[in-house]
Amino acid sequence: MLIGAEQRYLAKAVHSQGSDLDNLHEWISFEHEDTTWLFDVTFLTSNWTCIWDQGCLGVRNEPTPEAGEGCCSFGAHAADEADLARVRSAAERLSADLWQYHGTAEPFVKDDEGAWTTAVVDNACVFLNRPGFANGHGCALHAGAISAAEAITLWKPEVCWQLPLRLEHHEDENGHQVATLREWTRNDWGDGGEEFHWWCTEDALAFVEHTPVYARLTDELKGLIGEDLFARLRSYLDTRSTETLLPHPASRRPPADGAAH
Repeated sequence: MLIGAEQRYLAKAVHSQGSDLDNLHEWISFEHEDTTWLFDVTFLTSNWTCIWDQGCLGVRNEPTPEAGEGCCSFGAHAADEADLARVRSAAERLSADLWQYHGTAEPFVKDDEGAWTTAVVDNACVFLNRPGFANGHGCALHAGAISAAEAITLWKPEVCWQLPLRLEHHEDENGHQVATLREWTRNDWGDGGEEFHWWCTEDALAFVEHTPVYARLTDELKGLIGEDLFARLRSYLDTRSTETLLPHPASRRPPADGAAH
């Protein structure tokens, strides 16, 4: 049982389709180590799953499922120096049989604002093995983690392993710490998100898994909020009846135009 838990419904403004009621999410909040934590129950208990290379339309300005890029079309920004150092170290462990661009390109570059990002080579992230690569296409860092039997949180840039989860911290007007864990929306990409033809947390095409998000993305959730807090959250979510859960808005919408069926 979570001490201080309270349920409430919040309207979520994320590129609304239909009325505000169509975008309701259920949230739960409770106190943990002097911080108020807010969790998006609707997304965490949804059947969203990554459909990379399984009909994913990608994040370009038109659907490109045949490219097999998913959200790897652009370079991934390092969250901070520690994130950059960790991914650099992981990249050094990759061999040519796991990484198509091994030894052929500088893996990290600075963008126009001086921030470090993974390089873009042949019109996509340098770590993306393309279709036709001998050992299969997909993220080389992801493949490296699997090969080493390690969590992807130890290999991939934070922005990559956290998607589609987003954790935000802020102080309220009284200086109290508040943390919010929710789904990543196209708005979180800034102006660039407006150019996406498609985003997976908005579309029924990606809500096809049988196991809820919180029971599958366990490494990612532990990496974001810690094992103790995750245990408390899961204990609560495990008690929820599927009959009382608020369905995710995307699951009530038809697939986007251009979606593979």
